[in-house]
Amino acid sequence: MATTADLVDVDVAARLFHGLSDRTRLSILATLVDGERRVTDIVAAVGSSQSNVSNHLACLRECGLVADRPGERRQVFYSIAHPEVRELLAAAERLLAETGHNVQLCQSPFMDHESQAGC
Repeated sequence: MATTADLVDVDVAARLFHGLSDRTRLSILATLVDGERRVTDIVAAVGSSQSNVSNHLACLRECGLVADRPGERRQVFYSIAHPEVRELLAAAERLLAETGHNVQLCQSPFMDHESQAGC
């Protein structure tokens, strides 16, 4: 019987989850769950600088997690590129409803990491 490790390249999966572990990138994706947004809307929702949000959007776009489209007057609209990203975020919400308290209280040093601006 095939295991998940046989079906998924765990190194690539680890990079995906590392990319999602950044608070700003996760906030951006959460902002996009309900539909596409302009950069200025994302900046306001995330509460970060435009340059920081733009860098994280570039990372998410390069990884294929968000898509962009040009709008009028040099505006750019961003959206989640694949429905699986929404499904993953919804699954994370359900999992956190069950385990969030334990995750929050976890004292393992392996659960802490410094946020990185790049992917």
